[in-house]
Amino acid sequence: MADLQAESVGARAELAAVQAELRGTVRGEVGFDVTSRALMTMDASNYRRVPLGVVAPRDADDVAATLAACRAHGVPVVARGGGTSIAGQATGTGVVLDFTRHMNGLVSLDPASRTAVVQPGLVLDRLQQAAAPHGLRFGPDPSTHSRCTLGGMIGNNSCGSHSVAWGTTADSVSELSVITARGDRLTLGRDWAGAPEGLRPLVEAELARLRTGFPDLPRRISGYALDALLPENGADVARSFCGSEGTLGILTEAVVRLVEAPRARALAVLGYADESAAAEAAAGLLPFSPLTVEGMAADLVRSTADLPRGGAWLFVEAGGDTEAEARARAETIVRAADVLDSLVVTDPAGQRTLWRIREDASGTATRMPDGSEAWPGWEDCAVPPAQLGPYLRDFRGLLAAHDLRGTPYGHFGDGCIHVRIDFDLLTEPGVARFRSFSEELAELVTAHGGSLSGEHGDGQARAELLPKMYGSEMVTLFERAKGVWDPDDLLNPGMLVRPAPLDSNLRFSVLPREPVDVVFGYPSDGGDFSAAVRRCVGVAKCRTTEVSGSSVMCPSFRATGEEAHSTRGRARLLHEMLAGELVTDGWQSTEVRDALDLCLSCKGCRTDCPVGVDMATYKAEFLHHHYEGRRRPAAHYSMGWLPRWLRLVALTRTAWLVNSLASVRPLAALAKRLGGIAGERGIPRVAGVTFTRAWRRDARAEVPVRERVFLWPDTFTEHLSPEVGLAAVRVLEAAGLDVLPVTAGKPVCCGLTYVSTGQLDRAREVMRRTLDTMSKLPGMGDVPIVVLEPSCAAALRTDLPELLPNDPRSARLSTSILTFAEALERLAPDWTPPHINRPTVGQTHCHQHAVLGDTPDRRLREAAGLTGELSGGCCGLAGNFGFEKGHYEVSATCAEEQLLPSVREAPEDAIVLADGFSCRTQLEQLAGVRGRHLAEVLADALEEEGK
Repeated sequence: MADLQAESVGARAELAAVQAELRGTVRGEVGFDVTSRALMTMDASNYRRVPLGVVAPRDADDVAATLAACRAHGVPVVARGGGTSIAGQATGTGVVLDFTRHMNGLVSLDPASRTAVVQPGLVLDRLQQAAAPHGLRFGPDPSTHSRCTLGGMIGNNSCGSHSVAWGTTADSVSELSVITARGDRLTLGRDWAGAPEGLRPLVEAELARLRTGFPDLPRRISGYALDALLPENGADVARSFCGSEGTLGILTEAVVRLVEAPRARALAVLGYADESAAAEAAAGLLPFSPLTVEGMAADLVRSTADLPRGGAWLFVEAGGDTEAEARARAETIVRAADVLDSLVVTDPAGQRTLWRIREDASGTATRMPDGSEAWPGWEDCAVPPAQLGPYLRDFRGLLAAHDLRGTPYGHFGDGCIHVRIDFDLLTEPGVARFRSFSEELAELVTAHGGSLSGEHGDGQARAELLPKMYGSEMVTLFERAKGVWDPDDLLNPGMLVRPAPLDSNLRFSVLPREPVDVVFGYPSDGGDFSAAVRRCVGVAKCRTTEVSGSSVMCPSFRATGEEAHSTRGRARLLHEMLAGELVTDGWQSTEVRDALDLCLSCKGCRTDCPVGVDMATYKAEFLHHHYEGRRRPAAHYSMGWLPRWLRLVALTRTAWLVNSLASVRPLAALAKRLGGIAGERGIPRVAGVTFTRAWRRDARAEVPVRERVFLWPDTFTEHLSPEVGLAAVRVLEAAGLDVLPVTAGKPVCCGLTYVSTGQLDRAREVMRRTLDTMSKLPGMGDVPIVVLEPSCAAALRTDLPELLPNDPRSARLSTSILTFAEALERLAPDWTPPHINRPTVGQTHCHQHAVLGDTPDRRLREAAGLTGELSGGCCGLAGNFGFEKGHYEVSATCAEEQLLPSVREAPEDAIVLADGFSCRTQLEQLAGVRGRHLAEVLADALEEEGK
């Protein structure tokens, strides 16, 4: 019980009794350990509250048992879904109910009645996937649709981009199964169905107030929806329950209504000078019955290449029975709009690309254009759509008066604005300004007839200010309604009624004020590791259960389904490590180490995370400190020092001996056991002749020389796949490039294996030696350097300058690095590759996707007639990860997600492309398939042409 943080022996005994009772009555998991609690301290808001424990119920009986135990001991209960709430309502100091682990099913779907029965932990996208074959869908669709849950959507009355067509979640709810804090099981519906005793008399005594006390606008989410209980509204208890943020009862099942999905859609993107012009135009488009009217400004867009001309855009979707009909409706909207420029897209892939730009705004908005931090807190105020233009002008004026910045975006057609603001939540004056701004903005919203919350709920961020919107008497009525449902104030106390102050429980207050001593430079975070960890705001894109396009993040979460093995979960543990309140042993924390253990260091989050969390770097940093002055795992020596061992084999010319010994099963088993290598793995063969030795023997092709390039002899090409290097030389020379070896008599190394195992002192030593060697090469800094192994190229591009930020040579080397395809595109733009005309399968290397980009590779494949898209995700081997003992199962699961199925389903004549040595090894060991580097494919084609 050492992890129970209580002040007195009596309190500890009480908590121990709660834990024992829960473990004795709940069939699901009960976690009072440090990791379970640390993962639930925050949602996607500015707030942090440390729970006593976490329960993952298996069914409604588990929920009832949890409530009974907590009621008996006076412990609060908080229901939690995807944890993407932005107002703090998914955090609590008692027991957190995590519905995502077990109660996450689609119970049934009836196409005839257009209804579905869902459990609270069901992710929205899973419901959409099940409904789609029937031409149906759930109307509301927040930008977090790939990880938000139906229970959370009901709790917050979520909306999404299609609310102008299909309304809020409350509009789609038919019946709710709920357990109250005192254990009553209710089925909520219309005509007072399921209403707790005392609710009807309370409402009937306040009919006049309820008929006049609520603003009339489509996105009024703030407060309790008591007006849904009016007789003219059908006395709909289920609808009234929506948006109650887990304060009235615990949802265990829901019957929801589905809508007919348009057979075809067209997306019109309308360009305006700025967001004010876009806001003024939005309401005028509503008479055309669009499916969406979404707005965003250029400050939130990483690249405007796919967008029409303008400084802000409206994303207006139109539907139809055919593509032509949908396009015609979209073009009608374009003609009616006064725009700078426009674009109409009917291609589904093109629409997904554009929508991804809008959906990622929830993450990109957390950084200002200059890289400084911005925070939620006033994320989703809503005003009548016709008031949006004037409101935004006043909002901008209020920001300026407080010397604050923020870029609005969101649901312009519904008058609902999302914005992250560059509040200073780290200092007392900054927090004071946060409060004063919040109070004034609440008055401004109310003056425009708006709602403090238009989508994400009040939580702790806005509940304190509800009297400004509703007046004290209505707020008192809310408190009385809460008392009817939950007389003991057991459920999510401090939310909606009798709220905690909006400037208390801020998650930043526990972090160290001085920068932590670290090794990496963290250039995007001012060298501050705390700021790097703060990047994770909890939008949880890393919890997406399916790969989209070429995305990678987060393979270990998809393999395990556990929060601790998501990018967000690891960031939460690092946050708690820095806070030192819950995770008390700093860099020596076993909880953080264990969570990072299954991080593949794929770097997918560096690109796929909307806020650019780089967990691979954080992991390397942590491992460096964790093992500083201590014995490391055997795999850190066997595989972390791989370049040293392979150079030794090359110097002694004993590759034949190593391969012979590795082929003897008992000797191989012993070597793997001693080296911390998974017993299921085969040991790759070492090349008998290294790449550079073999290259010296080859004669140069007689071709006109366009430009010189160095070819980097990375460890994998040099010692394990020399055929890749030789193929690359043939292709580069055929393209007219003078290819020079990077030798200078001494070996060079990017330091990748040392970085991935957290041996950062050794990595910097290796990198400095490499810089010393490279600086002696003629033309260093002017001659491009081609690197064939994507992970090594990524290390030279990013890890090198971030580990040696004060050495100017590191920046020069980093900017000289080109991939194979980049070299051909930039240095031989007129060269035409051989036309191969065959389909391809395989997987874009995760480091290529995250750091290097694969656009030149796509163009090169297209020019060579290589058709087909490479899959996303990660192969699962990920350098040393898949070889380490204890990682084989997760490694294989990652491969089975995208890579191996794509290979099995490929046409017989398909070429399996895999530029990374890890990817080729995984294919060979798990599928018996030989993957090939693109250079090998092109070299073979050149040879065929020459015959």
